[in-house]
Amino acid sequence: MSRSTSGELAAQRPSPQRKLNFWSTVLISVALVVALPVIVVFAHIALPTDGVWQHLASTVLPRYLSNTFWLVVWVGLGTLIIGTGSAWLVVMCRFPGKRLFEWALLLPLAVPTYVIAYAYTDFLQFSGPFQSALRDMFGWEHGDYFFPNVRSLGGAATLITMVLYPYVYLLARASFLEQSVCVLDVGRTLGRGPWRLFFSIAVPLARPALVGGVSLVLMETLNEFGAVQFFGVDTFTTGIYRTWFGMGEPVAAAQLAACLLSFVIVLVLLERWSRGKRRYFHTTNRYQQLPEYALHGWRAAAATAACAIPIIVGFLLPSGILLDLALTQGDSLWGSRFIGFAWNSLSLAALAAIIAVGTAVLLSYGVRVHDTALARFTTRISAMGYAIPGSVVAVGILIPFAWLDNIINTSLQAYNGQIIGLIFSGSAFILLYAYVVRFLAVSFNAVEASLGKVTPSMDAASRTLGQTAGGTLRYVHTPLMRSSLLAAGILVFVDVMKELPATVILRPFNFDTLAVRAHNLASDERLAEASTSSLAIVVVGILPVILLSMAMRRSRPGA
Repeated sequence: MSRSTSGELAAQRPSPQRKLNFWSTVLISVALVVALPVIVVFAHIALPTDGVWQHLASTVLPRYLSNTFWLVVWVGLGTLIIGTGSAWLVVMCRFPGKRLFEWALLLPLAVPTYVIAYAYTDFLQFSGPFQSALRDMFGWEHGDYFFPNVRSLGGAATLITMVLYPYVYLLARASFLEQSVCVLDVGRTLGRGPWRLFFSIAVPLARPALVGGVSLVLMETLNEFGAVQFFGVDTFTTGIYRTWFGMGEPVAAAQLAACLLSFVIVLVLLERWSRGKRRYFHTTNRYQQLPEYALHGWRAAAATAACAIPIIVGFLLPSGILLDLALTQGDSLWGSRFIGFAWNSLSLAALAAIIAVGTAVLLSYGVRVHDTALARFTTRISAMGYAIPGSVVAVGILIPFAWLDNIINTSLQAYNGQIIGLIFSGSAFILLYAYVVRFLAVSFNAVEASLGKVTPSMDAASRTLGQTAGGTLRYVHTPLMRSSLLAAGILVFVDVMKELPATVILRPFNFDTLAVRAHNLASDERLAEASTSSLAIVVVGILPVILLSMAMRRSRPGA
C-alpha cells in the first residue's frame, strides 16, 4: 500500500545509523570502486580543449540535442506502453497463448540493436524483398507510391523501442507478481473493475519498478550507437564517438559524455523529487494465487495480438531474415571456432550477471541500513555508468589501470630487474570490471525497486528476533525479492552478451566474442556473414531467458 505521510513513515522506518560501521564501510568502498571510471570522466571537465567545445556548440551540438531529445521521448513512451501493458496481460489475464507470451516477450532483448537495424534495412529498402513484392503485386514503378524511409529518426526510434521494451516488461512483470492479493481484494470491494484496478492500484504500486525500467531504456537509448550511426541520425553518442575517434579529441569527447551523464542525473533527481516522501510497501503476508481475468471473444483476440505484434516485429521477423541469410550464405568460419566465441560470451555474461546483482544487493541494502546523504550520493554515482558510452567507460578504466600496471612494473624492475607485463589492463579481469560498471544500473534499479517495497517493520521484527543485518537480508529480504533478482540477472546477462565497444577495447589478445565477430562483419556491410554470429548470440542467450522467465513465475512469495 502507498504511505505518504511523514508521521507514518517516522513510525515505521528505523532511524539510520550515522556512525561508520561495517555496512557503511562496504557501501562506500564498493560505490567508490564502481564509480572510478565515472570520476575519471568527470575529471576531464576542467581540462582545456583549445576551442573544440566552442566549435561543437556553434555547429552540431543543437542537432545532437534535438535528435537525442525526440529519440528519448519516442522510445521512452513506446517502451512504457508496450512493456507495462503486456506485463499486466500475462500476469493478470487468461487468454490464448498466455504461457507462451510470458517468456516470448523477452526474446527481442537478445537481438542487438545494430543487428535489427541491418536486418530491417535490407528487408525494407527499395531493392529489398518487401518493396519488390509490393511493386510486383500492384504493378508499381519507382515514384508511383510513398514508402517511409526506415533510415530516419522515426525508423531508429521504432526499432529501438521494439528491442528495448523488455526492460520495462521484465521489471513490471516482476512487480505485478509481487503484488498482494489483499490490495486487489479491497479494490474489487470498492467496485473497481480490471482497468480501474490497473490504473489506480497496480500501476502506482509498480511505479518504482516502472521508473527503473524506463530509466534503463532511456540510458540505453542515450548510449545507443550502432543503429543510429547506421541510420545516419546524429545524437549525443555519435557525437562523442566522432569527437573522440574522428577528431582525435578525447578531452572534448569526455566533456560531452559528462554533459550526457549530468542530464541523466537530473532526470533521476526530478523523478525522485516528484515522488516526494511517498513509499510503496506491502503490509500483508497474504501472498495467495493471483486472480486471473478470463478474456473471451474480441478481448481475447486483442490481448493475443497486443502480445504477438512486439514479438513478431522485434524478434521473429528479423530472426527469420538473418536465418535466411545464414542458411543461404553465412560465415565461412562457422565451425569449431564458434564454440570458443560462444563460450567466451556465455562465461563473461554469467560472471558479470552474478557480480552485478550481488553488488546491487550490497549497495541497495547498505543504503537501507545506513541512509545518509553520502551513502545515497556515492550509490547514485556508482549506478551512472550505464549512461556513458561503452568506449568512454573503457578509457575511464584503462587510464587508472594502465597507470597501476606501469607503477607495478617500474617497482619490480627497480627491485629485481624484471618486468611481468600487463597485470590488470591485459586480462579478463578488467573486462569484467567494465561490465559491472557499465551494467550495474540495470541490476541496481531492479533490486532497489523491489527492496523499497519491503516495509521497514519487517526489519524491526527481524532484529527484535535476534537476526543481524546480514541475516535479515538473507532470510527476510532475499526470498521476497527473488523474482526481481532473477529479472536483474536476465537483464545483465543479455546486455553483456550484446556489449560491443568496451569488449573491443578491453578484451585480452586473441579473445573474441560473438558480438565482436558479428559487428566486425556487419560494419563492413557483410550482413550475410554477420548473420551467423548474430543468430549465435540469440541462441546462446535464449535458453537462460526462457528458464529464468519460468522460474520467475514460480518465485512469487508464498508460492
